[in-house]
Amino acid sequence: MTPETLFDQQIEKPKAPLAERMRPLTFNELIGQDDVLGQGRPLREAIEHDKLRSIILWGPPGTGKTTIARLIAGTTQAHFVAFSAVLTSIKDVRKVMSDAEVTRHRYGQSTMLFIDEIHRFNKAQQDAFLPGVEAGDIILIGATTENPSFEINSALLSRAKVFVLRTLTTDDIVTVLQRALTDVRRGLGNSDLEVPNDVLELIAQYASGDARVALNLLELLSTMTGREASTTTAFTEQNSTSDNQSKSPQDRSKFPKAVKIIDRSLLAQALQKKSLLYDKGGEEHFNVISALHKSMRNSDPDASLYWLARMLEAGEDPLYIARRLIRFASEDIGMADPNALAVTIAAKDAVHFLGMPEGSLALGQTVVYLATAPKSNAIYRAYNQAVSDAQTLTSEPVPLHLRNSATHLMKDLGYGTGYVYAHDEPEAIADMDCLPQGLLGRQYYKPTKHGYEEELSSRLKNQRDIRRSKRRNAAKKK
Repeated sequence: MTPETLFDQQIEKPKAPLAERMRPLTFNELIGQDDVLGQGRPLREAIEHDKLRSIILWGPPGTGKTTIARLIAGTTQAHFVAFSAVLTSIKDVRKVMSDAEVTRHRYGQSTMLFIDEIHRFNKAQQDAFLPGVEAGDIILIGATTENPSFEINSALLSRAKVFVLRTLTTDDIVTVLQRALTDVRRGLGNSDLEVPNDVLELIAQYASGDARVALNLLELLSTMTGREASTTTAFTEQNSTSDNQSKSPQDRSKFPKAVKIIDRSLLAQALQKKSLLYDKGGEEHFNVISALHKSMRNSDPDASLYWLARMLEAGEDPLYIARRLIRFASEDIGMADPNALAVTIAAKDAVHFLGMPEGSLALGQTVVYLATAPKSNAIYRAYNQAVSDAQTLTSEPVPLHLRNSATHLMKDLGYGTGYVYAHDEPEAIADMDCLPQGLLGRQYYKPTKHGYEEELSSRLKNQRDIRRSKRRNAAKKK
């Protein structure tokens, strides 16, 4: 026996991670994607009957994109090739495409090509797939977390069907965790673990729809129970005395094994947070962001800072908060302080540039600015009214004088006729209607008397008076 063989026998090979071991082996084990892959759904039928054409699987991390690809690999009669755009060069892609062409012509067999994170290839690189897809040499399966409309070559996208995988719910994740806890062959069924339902829900909430994150955390907690978790046993305190130590192994075997409990305390240790086990996708998440929004709206900087700190210390994505602040700047402040939008954009850039925790101060400064700024929802109301008219009223044509007269034909048809260049007018205001005929006189934006909007209100009144005066003068000349 060689030393290497002996060494190999002495070292126990490490198990695959729990998330990998619990990967679904059949479509019936797949959780949370019944809308796409339930029994009788078109994609499921195409896979099971080996009639699949090129597809793009779009969904957040941990929703089953790679799992679906593996299930397809186990079902199809086509030659299956898989690689990740992160680790593969375009040279490798071209080699696969060349081999696929040979395989189809020589053996009459298509190649099914799975590319994880296909959005990592730029659009020029994605062009390399087109000839093979068009010729039928390959059936492309792309997986992406990004919107295919923006990240996938339009020519390629037109030749593939996009299937949207939804974020797993808390209940879905709890089901995945319960399955892992009871599965003896692949999961933790032999680990004598007990996890209360409320802790399972907290793990699921922390995972934010990502089954892989939830299973990785559960596996970490299971290893921690041997060191730090509270342990309950069927032995009473009396049975734990020295008398019991003298009992024979056969006597002691009559008692149940110790049960290792994963409780809130252990979960907090694993997350290195106190009990700010804040559910980033659930009710408490929305409650706290709502509290921040309403505190700023009510001009309370102290409460606003507190709710901001609650979210950041619980691990909330700072860019999510930045996005909400940007929305707030337009929805609740608007033209009462136009600088509010610029301040929130700057905070987003600061968080991007600095990262955390340094970026937290930029967010704190912004929250105080927004809370103390004058408030107005006039822009919010004006835009919603304009949207309502655009959606419900007849779409009237653009008035001729506002149309773009880019060609001689357009000019001959009257495009641009009657247009008055405002800068040529003494007050830079022309006597010219800019709304369709059916909406003349409509006033969407009605500024408040708060902050800068007080000045705007006076300015708008003056501009309207100038137009009325010009119309009266024009009427007199006629």
